[in-house]
Amino acid sequence: MNMMNRFTPGPDTLHDFRSALSRFATGVTVVTCQSDRGPLGITANSFASVSLEPPLVLWSPAKSSSRHAAFAAAEHFAIHVLDASQQEVCKQFTRDGLDFTGLEVDQRPNGTPVIQGCLAQFECTRFAAHDAGDHTIILGKVDAAAARDGAPLIFSAGRLGTFGN
Repeated sequence: MNMMNRFTPGPDTLHDFRSALSRFATGVTVVTCQSDRGPLGITANSFASVSLEPPLVLWSPAKSSSRHAAFAAAEHFAIHVLDASQQEVCKQFTRDGLDFTGLEVDQRPNGTPVIQGCLAQFECTRFAAHDAGDHTIILGKVDAAAARDGAPLIFSAGRLGTFGN
């Protein structure tokens, strides 16, 4: 059995802390909103369900992101759970938040861009935002949701993949 490397998180152990966090596999999402520059998207793996009643979800953009201010200010946003075939969509919004090239996008009456073809969609109104160190925790009340069957895109230990049975 491998021995665990025990450490105290801090400035000198950032790499170790990030490596330990990467052991938790997550799904991959793209979050979208309308911004003063037009439709905006960002890849995020910080999505989580919070409450069924009321229906609440959360995600946490990094304050260091050039897109942070737009998402922190957005009253409406959509969270898209990517399926296993959407690695390029993941990478597209990692590189450029304004590049919706090749995607079928519907714009809701409130301005929120919603990407079609994802595994699940959650259209949200901002419920609360909380300062959380180098991130902001954004809670959204889910106004509409959609889902289909399929395999999710997974992120673990710095790599994208799928869940194998």
